[in-house]
Amino acid sequence: MNKLDQYVHAATRDNTRSSYQSAVRHFEVEWGGFLPATADSVARYLADHAESLSINTLRQRLAALAQWHIAQGFPDPTKAPIVRKVFRGIQALHPAQEKRAKPLQMEQLTRVVDWLDQAIETSHLTGKRADELRHVRNKAILLLGFWRGFRGDELTRMRIEHVDVVSGEGMSCYFPQTKADRQFKGSSFKVPALSQLCPVSAYLDWIELADLKAGPVFRAIDRWGHVSQDGLHADSLIPLLRSLFHHAGIESPTQYSAHSLRRGFANWATANGWDIKTLMEYVGWKNVQSAMRYVEGADPFARLRIETSLTEQAAMPACKILRSTP
Repeated sequence: MNKLDQYVHAATRDNTRSSYQSAVRHFEVEWGGFLPATADSVARYLADHAESLSINTLRQRLAALAQWHIAQGFPDPTKAPIVRKVFRGIQALHPAQEKRAKPLQMEQLTRVVDWLDQAIETSHLTGKRADELRHVRNKAILLLGFWRGFRGDELTRMRIEHVDVVSGEGMSCYFPQTKADRQFKGSSFKVPALSQLCPVSAYLDWIELADLKAGPVFRAIDRWGHVSQDGLHADSLIPLLRSLFHHAGIESPTQYSAHSLRRGFANWATANGWDIKTLMEYVGWKNVQSAMRYVEGADPFARLRIETSLTEQAAMPACKILRSTP
């Protein structure tokens, strides 16, 4: 790979590149389409998969095909009117509610951490180093993911040399690139040291126990307690967390994902008086729409608000209610 190819390669995130390659392969190999594609073939591809693939998946497939054609110097068939009309028709006939990970609530976070603390103590006393390492690592993942609202890929891309700990105050984590950082300026996130459920202490405990000096923060651990040199893959976080929640006795663990930590913190923050601007700055959201996708109000069904109004109205004198009635 020459320097030009290296720079072109670096301009796209690995996850995006992998998903786009998979989408193009599905169109060409599994469906039997030809590249470069015509608008009619793309429209037929959408129609053939309208009932089996979600709207978001179809949208991602179109983006991948568009990117392939542009990169190869061909006209983009996905912008043709027939493709747009077919896609709108699929949206109309196959509407689907967006699936969102269930937010991890504070009481659930506390319950999982309590289970982890007991598991850490037991594995230490019984000399099961692999289990102890795994539990200490998972505690750090859980608390950092919650209190900083990190995405799954951010947790797996954390590097020790980019973490700076200030004793008794907190730590800062630097990422050369994040999903929202389209200009490659790099982003730093501050993590507070807390009196309980502390993410900084959990991080330091993991680094010390695993004797890590540089490289990825969170790594795989084999049955003999050997810590891998490579970082965890982002796809491994969901089964890791679901297994953890299952063992900690959290109901319906399959409804949770790595986004559950991010959504859980967003809901905790808004329920405790954080305004949306402060929350956006803390987590790193660039627009209100992104933030609101993660936030559920403290009274999502408006039950408390309505009940309060009913109580106030019931307490009003009858004559006042009659006078206010048009």
